[in-house]
Amino acid sequence: MPIYEYVCQDCQQRYERLVLRGNGEVSCPHCGSRRATLQFSVFATPQAKSSAEAAPACGCTPSGCGCN
Repeated sequence: MPIYEYVCQDCQQRYERLVLRGNGEVSCPHCGSRRATLQFSVFATPQAKSSAEAAPACGCTPSGCGCN
């Protein structure tokens, strides 16, 4: 069940709604209008570790390795 972001066309209020299957009609929580524009959502993704963070814990650095 996706969460959609909307902007009310009447009062410009931004809000989110959990939309169940087949229930695409939403109303603004601020003014009650059913005239809304669906917005593109920006979502967070896990960040990849940098090469320094991904290095083994044995003391390896870009200038040399102390593992041996």
